[in-house]
Amino acid sequence: MGFIRQQEERLALRYLQWQYQRRQQPVPPDSKLRPKAAEIVEEAHRIARKRGGNVLSIIKEMVADIKKG
Repeated sequence: MGFIRQQEERLALRYLQWQYQRRQQPVPPDSKLRPKAAEIVEEAHRIARKRGGNVLSIIKEMVADIKKG
């Protein structure tokens, strides 16, 4: 796995953890969240291919949503 993909998955992992904390639910261990983070990144890549955009712009949108919330 490349460096960029690892960073994308870390961002998705932090996003998932934040969602659980925001909902005041217990955060599952990383071993449970990592596969979900990988799915999110894969989906972001699929969306980017469909839209003709790139994953970085999708991640930027995700981060902007986090900052607003």
